[in-house]
Amino acid sequence: MRKEITLLILAGGMGSRFGGLKQIEPMGPSGEFIIDYSIFDAIKAGFTKVVFLIKEENYQIFKDTIGKRVEPYIPVDYCFQKNDNITCVELPESRTKPYGTAHAILCCKDKINEDFAMINADDFYGRDAFIKAYDFLVNVENSDKQEYGIVSYQVKNTLTEHGFVKRGVCFTKDGKLTNLVESEVGRLDDKIMARPLNGDKEFEVRDDDTVSMNLLLFRPSIFNYIEKKIPVFFEENKDKLDICEFLIPDILSDAIKEGYADVSVIATTATWYGVTYKEEADSVRKSIKALVDNNEYNNPLWKES
Repeated sequence: MRKEITLLILAGGMGSRFGGLKQIEPMGPSGEFIIDYSIFDAIKAGFTKVVFLIKEENYQIFKDTIGKRVEPYIPVDYCFQKNDNITCVELPESRTKPYGTAHAILCCKDKINEDFAMINADDFYGRDAFIKAYDFLVNVENSDKQEYGIVSYQVKNTLTEHGFVKRGVCFTKDGKLTNLVESEVGRLDDKIMARPLNGDKEFEVRDDDTVSMNLLLFRPSIFNYIEKKIPVFFEENKDKLDICEFLIPDILSDAIKEGYADVSVIATTATWYGVTYKEEADSVRKSIKALVDNNEYNNPLWKES
């Protein structure tokens, strides 16, 4: 029997540095979005459902664009990231921004009952990454300790000439994650430097060091663990509810430290492309067109192979 595996796509961001709703910016030669290619690759790899995490006000535009294109090929569902499921604390009325990626995942609890991979909507991950993700999830075994995963990329293949970018720098031992340091990463002179977002001292990384691009692999147990950690998070941040964020790297770090989970770091040979800055869009379009010209993708994408 085929195992059900879901792809969760975080598509709630408005892309402030890009200057608009970059998730629906045409990137393919026939007007495809980056999300189209991620879903296409996920289907090829074996995924059986897609769940979009979006802002409620963007529901119709997503359904009328991305949804109508992919629904003939894979079941699609939608979740909204809203703060009304946070009941352990009285939130300030001035806080309208969602509370980060861990909270985003929790908002999808009622729509995902199976193992799943999580990605960003505006990153091009490459087919090998989805194949590696699917293979990990279909082969993960039940045990007392939960087994999660990260598909990782060499840092040199994820940088841009337009400035520093957010990356999760992976520290590993025997193929398992020991620490994930969310950082602003970029080239400075002849070095690659990482500036941790938590204010710790910047450090140098090598070209072949691995980073997380938010292709994360989970079992449904992650929902219960996040629920357990929410009261702790808000108690620790009760004096900064206007600015704090409940982030999945912190959840993974806690799960590892507490012995709740092991997190495998799985290297991919895929090439990552992204549009953090508007100036990168033309380069991404050219890269995708080259893949299409090499017959790795259909043109248009959603035609019968």
